[in-house]
Amino acid sequence: MAVNERRIIAGIVTAIVVVVLMAGAVYALSVFNILKPDYVVYIEAALWVIGTLVITYLLSLLVKRRFSPLLGQDNVSSLSFIIRLVGYVLAFVGLLAFLKVGLGTALAAGGFAGLVLGLASQTVLSNVFGGLMILASRPYRVGDRITVSTWQFSLSFPTYPPKYFSNDYLIPGYTGYVKDISLLYTAILTDELVEVKIPNNIMVQAALFVHSKEERRRVRTRYEVPKSLDPDEAIEKVEESLKDMEGLLEKPSVKILEATQSTLVLGIDVVSRTIYEEPVRSEVIKRVTRAISPLLNVDKGK
Repeated sequence: MAVNERRIIAGIVTAIVVVVLMAGAVYALSVFNILKPDYVVYIEAALWVIGTLVITYLLSLLVKRRFSPLLGQDNVSSLSFIIRLVGYVLAFVGLLAFLKVGLGTALAAGGFAGLVLGLASQTVLSNVFGGLMILASRPYRVGDRITVSTWQFSLSFPTYPPKYFSNDYLIPGYTGYVKDISLLYTAILTDELVEVKIPNNIMVQAALFVHSKEERRRVRTRYEVPKSLDPDEAIEKVEESLKDMEGLLEKPSVKILEATQSTLVLGIDVVSRTIYEEPVRSEVIKRVTRAISPLLNVDKGK
């Protein structure tokens, strides 16, 4: 058993012992009339809520660490999520029992109180229900590499000259691996190795790009060549340099996207089976550079 697991088990045992001892102390104080009965009820209710939440939280951590190799990271994350949710339910039900509030009374009082609490905690509750929807529908799992683009944002186009004439665009979003799905947040380790936690209610509304190792991806590389070169010859050389490139699923497409005062901008599209664009684009740039360099030398010698 790992050291962290032992610490978690020790924390669970300690929490149980502390709650039991404090409850016993409160009971003893009530027997000797040091504490009023009303105070005893409130203190015991508080101990129940705090103890239940702490113990179920530690238990969810223990399950996540202990059973990840057996059940898989995704299944263990869902199980941990359910344990925490059960902890909240038990804490609430126990609170009602300690306060001796019947279900009918709770439902009757829940109209106004529910309205007030609903307005006050609308964001929190929406995150909880968002987490439940994610757990039920499984649009993504722990360990998946995804790109999250929220519905509030669309494509961003360049606004500076001369780029606003081009067809370039940017999809705002976060790309990385899903680390955890909790009651309120989805944790993503981005490609920049920075962890970002996105509220579940945003994840439910977001546009999700779920990447996989078998993903077919069209990678576009922009490459500028001097206007003095023959464009047909340059395109032919580029296509020839790419025809034996490893991993391509379709014939590369090379076209002129736009022209500046001194250069032609080539758009080189390749379809490859890859998750990451950068390695493919790097290989394309190297091959195109080797293909164009002899043409540039000939052009300088004229």
